[in-house]
Amino acid sequence: MLRTGNLDPGSSTPLYRQLYLQIKGLIESGDLGNNTRLPATRELAGQLGLNRTTVSAAYELLESEGLITGQVGRGSFVTAASFRTATPPAASTPDWRNILPDGEAPAPASRSQVEISFSASRPSELLFPLEDFRITCGEVISSPEAKTILQLGSPLGYAPLRRYLRDQSQMEGVVNESDDILITSGCQQAFDLLQRTLASQGGTVVLEDPIYPGLKNVFQRPGARVIGIPIGGNGIEVQALEGVLARERPRLLVLTPNFQNPTGATMPLSARKAVLELAQRSGVILIENDIYGPLRYVGESIPTIKSLDASGRTVLLRSFSKLAFPGLRVGWIIAPRILVEKLTAAKQLSDLHTDQLSQAVLLRFAESGRLEDHRKQMLNAGLERLRAALAACEKHLPPGAQFTQPRGGMNLWIRLPGGLDASELLGRAEREGVSYVPGKYFAVSEAQPSALRISFAGLEPEQIRTGIRILGAIFEQELERTRTDSALDVPAMV
Repeated sequence: MLRTGNLDPGSSTPLYRQLYLQIKGLIESGDLGNNTRLPATRELAGQLGLNRTTVSAAYELLESEGLITGQVGRGSFVTAASFRTATPPAASTPDWRNILPDGEAPAPASRSQVEISFSASRPSELLFPLEDFRITCGEVISSPEAKTILQLGSPLGYAPLRRYLRDQSQMEGVVNESDDILITSGCQQAFDLLQRTLASQGGTVVLEDPIYPGLKNVFQRPGARVIGIPIGGNGIEVQALEGVLARERPRLLVLTPNFQNPTGATMPLSARKAVLELAQRSGVILIENDIYGPLRYVGESIPTIKSLDASGRTVLLRSFSKLAFPGLRVGWIIAPRILVEKLTAAKQLSDLHTDQLSQAVLLRFAESGRLEDHRKQMLNAGLERLRAALAACEKHLPPGAQFTQPRGGMNLWIRLPGGLDASELLGRAEREGVSYVPGKYFAVSEAQPSALRISFAGLEPEQIRTGIRILGAIFEQELERTRTDSALDVPAMV
């Protein structure tokens, strides 16, 4: 009998991974020696009171790491490659596990053998207009302003870019005379600055649920109480939000009204107006994350909440990262001037100055008209990829699966039927060359075990179709195996 410890069904770590880690530890410690035969999956499932699929997933992960090998007709055995002798650390090596505080586990990175990765919400490198970019860089470097650009500049950002963004924002109606603009290293730095300025002492922050993990983690870091409000087909559920705002009196409300990550949901105009009215009534500061707004492939754009807000309590975040070049890391905050002053002071403590060269290149790229040309290409390509993803989901996902149907952005949200666990199936998908991010990494208040995010923008349409076809087959096979196991587990009636 395999001597494993207790497994915790309430843990954020899936049961299959708990079992995998325990068996791995037994192998690496030498308690399970080379060529030791492991119990059959059905046998071990019975011993531990688990579903057989959970044990199978643990065994598959052990086999993928070369710790065990399955032999047809004989079972699974500890392999010679996995037999190791632990080397004690040098006396001077610090115990970093005890020194460092516990943190949120990052979303899994795709393994090297993955050929089709739905894991990263980013544009396709194949769409980058490299020749236009080279020309733009040459124009900036050869300009009379080059020496100034390469010098230290204002922590607020490159002044000509700030003027350009202000002019564009005024035409759109999202900036007023009392607002200012702060350039940041992408929107993630913007979230960090807002957390340090507005929620550094904890308090309550309301987020959408599910939500992009980087956003959730940055507000949880200082010990803030984070509350998730469910996302529906029209974005955040306004009625649920109303109850939380009245009951909890939170300090911040963070929303992504356009093509929300991970669901792809968009709030209609009526919901935006209702949320703004609730924010004004409750006194909460509303942070509007609009990095996906420019990526609308179908229909007319909807006004931002910031453009509807005459009270000055909405802070708007935007970025070039999803439309142009993510590696240049240029985002910006539009907020009341008094708040921008505080955010700038916090930013100066972190990096003193921003990267003016990247900002100057993006400004020239925009003013030359090349950004608009690239935007049109991105929208055409994005629409083609979105249609490929939706059609593939309709065709290949098993009956009972649900998926969102956005009109722009980069992401789809899928819910699997039959109690399937997306985390447990990820290892199998990666072995077949496809990756995604399980829903549990996006959860705030509600567990999301059956959900997963598909990010389609970085892939070619044929890759999208192939990847979703492979995933659909895996999900269908697991559903069938679950049904078979359930039927076999029914006791005979005599």
